[in-house]
Amino acid sequence: MKLAVFDCDGTLIDGQASICEAMEAAFAGAGLTAPSRAEVRRAVGLSLPQAIARLLPEADEAARGALVDAYKDAFRAARADGRLSQPLFPGIAEVLHALKAAGWTLGVATGMSDRGLTHCLAGNGIAELFVTLQTADRHPSKPHPAMLEQALFEAGAAPDEAVMIGDTAYDMIMARDARVRAIGVDWGYHHPEELREAGAEFVAETPEDLARYLTA
Repeated sequence: MKLAVFDCDGTLIDGQASICEAMEAAFAGAGLTAPSRAEVRRAVGLSLPQAIARLLPEADEAARGALVDAYKDAFRAARADGRLSQPLFPGIAEVLHALKAAGWTLGVATGMSDRGLTHCLAGNGIAELFVTLQTADRHPSKPHPAMLEQALFEAGAAPDEAVMIGDTAYDMIMARDARVRAIGVDWGYHHPEELREAGAEFVAETPEDLARYLTA
């Protein structure tokens, strides 16, 4: 068994524009000044309630809940209007198929919702490649290891047979706490040095680097 579990946004797909636009719409609807896009990108990887709490720590629970709902509404509206942009990073599809051909079992662990992840993977034509999908709907937010532990269980893999691949320190800490190898990618939301400090054994500069590292 060789199990590769991927984060989604920032690792498989580039959804930062849609995330930032939905967050700006949510804050504007509440009459609040939106955080900078740099701040929003730093929170990507956390589940939505935790991301909102990070962006607006002074707000009470009711205000944060309203922002969560407003963000979801904005995101759904963008999807319905055809404005949602979640393309695969160049080279990612080829990496996934190469790993599959090399005998890897593939999974996803993401702060996205079940519905959002299903739509994203299907829209990019890669849904059939994954045997386990873990989302914020059923688990605590990263870096809690629950998502990764469930992925191991569903795939029938031991921790030493798996790797977690992601673009944030949250992914690396989750991997460490689940006793899984952590591999970072340099095209997402956190700096490579942050990933190494959080436990990444390797940080791929390109998808091709990642494929070479895992199939060597």
